[in-house]
Amino acid sequence: MESLTHPAFAGLAIGLGAGVSIGVALAIALDNPLIGLGIGLALAFGLSTALILALGQAAKDGDQSPDASAK
Repeated sequence: MESLTHPAFAGLAIGLGAGVSIGVALAIALDNPLIGLGIGLALAFGLSTALILALGQAAKDGDQSPDASAK
């Protein structure tokens, strides 16, 4: 079983949390839950995808550091 520190879990947690929070804030501010939550869900999935890719690449780059191979 994968560890909860895997980049996919971190990306999902941060992306979904931020997107849904922004969506709820927009739903309240615009007084229109469909538009606010729609934008929030779009942001959540976009942020999650971007963060998963970025954190995955950073983890892969970190595994190939010269210090790690010297030990």
